[in-house]
Amino acid sequence: MSNTRAVWFFILGLTAIRLTLLGTTDLSFDEAHYWMWSDRLAPAYFSKGPGVAFAIRASTALFGATEFGVRFWSPILGAANSLLIYYFTRRLFSEKAAFWAVVALNATPLFNVGNLLMTIDPLSIFFWATAMYAFWLALERSPKFSWFWPATGLLVGLGFLCKYTNALELVSIVLVVALVPRYRREFKRPGLYFLLGAFAVCLLPPIIWNAQHAWATVSHLQSRGNLDGSIHFRPLEALKFFATHFLIFSPVLGLGIAWAVLANWRRARQQFKVLYLVWFGLPVFTIYLLLSFNKQAAPNWDVLAFVSFSILASSYWAERIESSQAVRRLLSFGVLLGLGLSLLALDTDLLRTLHVPIPRRDPADRVRGWKSASRAVEKLRAELEPKLGEPVFVIADQRDRASEMSFYFNHKRVEGPGHPPVYIVESQDIANQFSFWPRYDEFVEAPPNTPLPDGEVYTEEGGINPFTGRSALYVQSGTGELVPHNIRAAFQSVERTATVEVRRFGAPMRTWQVFVCRNYRTLPL
Repeated sequence: MSNTRAVWFFILGLTAIRLTLLGTTDLSFDEAHYWMWSDRLAPAYFSKGPGVAFAIRASTALFGATEFGVRFWSPILGAANSLLIYYFTRRLFSEKAAFWAVVALNATPLFNVGNLLMTIDPLSIFFWATAMYAFWLALERSPKFSWFWPATGLLVGLGFLCKYTNALELVSIVLVVALVPRYRREFKRPGLYFLLGAFAVCLLPPIIWNAQHAWATVSHLQSRGNLDGSIHFRPLEALKFFATHFLIFSPVLGLGIAWAVLANWRRARQQFKVLYLVWFGLPVFTIYLLLSFNKQAAPNWDVLAFVSFSILASSYWAERIESSQAVRRLLSFGVLLGLGLSLLALDTDLLRTLHVPIPRRDPADRVRGWKSASRAVEKLRAELEPKLGEPVFVIADQRDRASEMSFYFNHKRVEGPGHPPVYIVESQDIANQFSFWPRYDEFVEAPPNTPLPDGEVYTEEGGINPFTGRSALYVQSGTGELVPHNIRAAFQSVERTATVEVRRFGAPMRTWQVFVCRNYRTLPL
């Protein structure tokens, strides 16, 4: 069987397995939040472009608002990314290098977890890899113009609409053209400018949204990069950045990638394809490494750099597997170790079967217990409403719980067009996308001849608040009863009515406090 046929069978089988696993866990809070975006489509959102929202909207239109429906594209994109890397590696190096690139990629814990959860990363990697491939094809046809130039720009732009980091691919493209003498003439040819023009079209949706919302994303990105305060030099943070990468790629495979990139540094001056791969990874990695000297960057933020780094590593080690039995054994062990760590990352209960102690904060808990806790809150609401004689709206302390309850409530009651099923605590701060959806503290235009509530005077606000006088359930995490000031001040009375606790193997996994809040009145400005 040829390597190509083996790769196709491997990827199709793996994708089928991944599809069967999509509905076996609850949504993570990011997935639930992106599902809420998909239900309220917009040109952009507070923290990201609209790509993930439109993708989830398409899959839930086919399969419904279920875990499978939300996550459907993740394993499909994982398969597409594997095939892209296979064919691109084969084009640049050899079929053997391409085979090992796919095997190693699908043995890394980060890639395996990412192909079961629907976040921005599968989309971002897909468009990054496709644009990298398309740009190579454009250069192959140079000096003749080809439609791969604008296609590359469009692919970079679509990736940008999924994850803003994808815009850094333009830096890689310009550097490749500038560093290779025979391609510097592209600065005088139309292809590069068609590429930039196609990308510019994709800039419009986020620009339009941000222009309408006080450029909120700019402030958010500064905060995410920890650039909104004083900047410090913390080498330990950078060391944690490196250590995390070796863990999420598995130690042996992570070391193999790092070794190959360093070993190929000199070859980048002599071989164009090596230079190409180095500079399609180095800008992204360098930026997040520098940020990590201030505050450690999340391990998935620079994952785009490892698309080209992994191809480079597969070529480097494929050359050495044939000549060294020790290298072959080490890399085989690395693949097996990566698969083992991937299984543990996907199901930490395997550690329990081996009688290995589980950390107090089990990382797999991020996809457990949300449905049970949310349904318990919904049941409390159903029991409370007949006693109060009125419909009750729900408030959560954070967007995590608000998003999960919004997804898992059987009856997703909304108070008006665009309203979320669950609100977050009212605040003048812009914290996330909930700040831009209709809120329970907002005023709406009063119907004609509607008397204003007693004791309220309006100057600039020419309307009423429809939540005034109503009751709510407030849900917060933890065991304490310290309720935020904005809840206590906004309601006439606040009292704890229940504790929702989800336990697993006898240990509490999720604990929520539920409070009955009566007679809402808007807070003074």
